[in-house]
Amino acid sequence: MLRKRYFAFAAIAAGVIALVPALGVGPTFKADQTFKGSSLTGWHSLGAANWKADKGELIGSPTSAEGGWLVFDKSLQDVGFYANFQCTGGCKTGLLLRAEKTATGMKGVFVSLNSEDLASYALTLDANGRELSRTKLRTGGGQIRIALPLDAASGRGPGRGAGRGGRGPVDQFATSPGIVLPIERPKSGINATGWNQVEILLDANIVRAFLNDGAEVPQGVADEDAGRFGPFALYVGGAGEVRYKDVGWKDINVRDMPREQSSSNFRVQRLNEHFYSFSAVTGDVNHDGVLDVIAGPYVYFGPAYTKSREVYLAETFNPSRSYASNAMITVSSDFTGDGWVDVVNMGGGGATLYVNPKNEPRRWESSKVVTAVATEIVIARDVDGDGKDELVYGAEGYIRYAKPDPANPTGPWVVHTISELGPWGYLHSIGAGDVNGDGKLDLLSTWGWWEQPKAGAASGLWKYHPEAFGQWTRSYPGAGDIVVYDVNGDGKNDVVTPMQAHGVGLAWFEQKRDAAGNISFVRHWIMEDYLTKNAGNVTFTQLHATTMGDVDGDGVPDLIVGKRYWSHQDDFYDPDAYGAPVIYWYRTVRNPKAPGGAEFVPELIHNRSGVGSTVTAVDLNKDGALDITTSTDRGTFIFWGKPKAAPAGAAK
Repeated sequence: MLRKRYFAFAAIAAGVIALVPALGVGPTFKADQTFKGSSLTGWHSLGAANWKADKGELIGSPTSAEGGWLVFDKSLQDVGFYANFQCTGGCKTGLLLRAEKTATGMKGVFVSLNSEDLASYALTLDANGRELSRTKLRTGGGQIRIALPLDAASGRGPGRGAGRGGRGPVDQFATSPGIVLPIERPKSGINATGWNQVEILLDANIVRAFLNDGAEVPQGVADEDAGRFGPFALYVGGAGEVRYKDVGWKDINVRDMPREQSSSNFRVQRLNEHFYSFSAVTGDVNHDGVLDVIAGPYVYFGPAYTKSREVYLAETFNPSRSYASNAMITVSSDFTGDGWVDVVNMGGGGATLYVNPKNEPRRWESSKVVTAVATEIVIARDVDGDGKDELVYGAEGYIRYAKPDPANPTGPWVVHTISELGPWGYLHSIGAGDVNGDGKLDLLSTWGWWEQPKAGAASGLWKYHPEAFGQWTRSYPGAGDIVVYDVNGDGKNDVVTPMQAHGVGLAWFEQKRDAAGNISFVRHWIMEDYLTKNAGNVTFTQLHATTMGDVDGDGVPDLIVGKRYWSHQDDFYDPDAYGAPVIYWYRTVRNPKAPGGAEFVPELIHNRSGVGSTVTAVDLNKDGALDITTSTDRGTFIFWGKPKAAPAGAAK
């Protein structure tokens, strides 16, 4: 489905809000109701405006400059609202929420949707819908659900909620001279004549508005005296006309968590119920010939995985208010060269090596081996072809890989920078694979791929090939471990990746080559948004972790991907933050009749776990079936694959 959309980038400085028209996604929640009729049954008008309904559009024209309201007849407290609107001819518009009746009229929380006035207010009206007063809401939002009351002594309240930090006050989108980014940074401007998109969420005492699918603006703290409970109402004032379409709303105080489900092709084992880490990896820690699972502070010993031992002092995190700050990502390999599996944890802005104690009954010695890590995804791959894994990550605006110094593996690691300066050194997404088929590992991010030099990985900067392996809507682009494999069986490696860690979208990119051998990619959507037809009718947000593996045993890699629940804690900062924490595998089906010659068929693995920053797929018990491990704020899990014969006629 192709349709015109817009998104916005909020630059809140000195009261300035910048917005940009661009392509964006649809609503981030499933509406309880969507208006589709040509009747105003269930609505009533108030004030100086004429309203009508026509084929799913709500159309308002003011009869005087002060304007009037179209009031929904049902009251709501916590509400999600979505619509596309067009305000022309000098009109003004906005949305009133919690329109509570008072002795003199009504009051509520008003979100103004005008280019010269993008803000949220406490509004009072008289009985005829005339405005009596408006007071701008104090600033609030970000990664919190409930803003604290004003401090009586200082008169100040809290601002935006704090994030994870660690990146500092730097321009994450600065680039080296000559670099042209494939994903445009937003520019200022709102579409004054065309359609604009708005999504507004009022939960507890924070109002969040996303105009043209952009960043969180306007926003504010709706204290109780602004309005506690009541209907929502559309406003039109000034002159001209406003038109609303695709109007949908939801009672977001209702949490809809479906019954626990798991695939008949997997058996679920929960190793613990607590939030220790966002990553689980495997390795034979105790040299008994059986793979173990390492997740945060614990090793879970196979084959039963019911016994565990601390790697470091264990401390649980509260998923409602904190992150697994010392174990956002874990990778495992023999980093010290002694024949025993070690682990490296990313957290707090660097990488910490934990050295295997070789079956001594104690916790593992640790040392910080990389001081700066800024990407939320880090992978371990043999970049330089020496048979040993290196750490691949972004930091300080660069793509880098680091490897132990053989003479001092627990000391500072040797760091190699392979890219020029750019946004790829921050945020989400890292990938590795042989893109051009020369037998060398290339590196990828949301912003494109870097070709390993013929002279070797450490011979200098790698050639940058810009490519938009992500989309930029209300949050930054990119997500997960970008996977590289031949999806359609044409002999060329393709790219499969989520489009946005704190949004929605999943796509595969078909590799094309021209007569000169130049590489380009064609995007094919697997999952776009809630308004599009997606593979298997599956749509979910927060696609944080990905991996590939042959789940069905047909010889073709499949995709494993899931949702991170409460990515930014217990609030509505992220799209569909309270949706079921699902993990899926998508079977890769080579089909010449499908776009690009392949399609992806989803199967739910589990809907009570999701993923963290990584997901691991390996045959733990050597029965020929792929097993999957995850560690999330729901606990640590193994999904045991059940051996099966390859489907008849499966493509090879």
